[in-house]
Amino acid sequence: TAALSEVEMGADVLLMAKNNVDGIYDDDPLKNTEAKKFDRIDFMEILNRRLEVMDSTALSLCMENNLPIRVFDVFQPGSIRRILEGDEIGTLVSGAPSAAPVNN
Repeated sequence: TAALSEVEMGADVLLMAKNNVDGIYDDDPLKNTEAKKFDRIDFMEILNRRLEVMDSTALSLCMENNLPIRVFDVFQPGSIRRILEGDEIGTLVSGAPSAAPVNN
């Protein structure tokens, strides 16, 4: 529902707040301490790797409409303010080529 609403509104980005996870990882960081975080990743790589970021229909809707997604930890103090100020926290999902996982 959020993805559809954001597309209909013509939003610049979909903010996806997570609980105690500060972005997208190549594995579940709560279960695997060796999981690597992506600073940026493209839509197709999420689908190809079968990463459980969000519903695949919503992800495809964002991809088809070129709506980037910023995934971040909502409980990190000041996270929303930092995003609004332009800080690149969490993980950015877009159509751009992905970067290799980065361990922060």
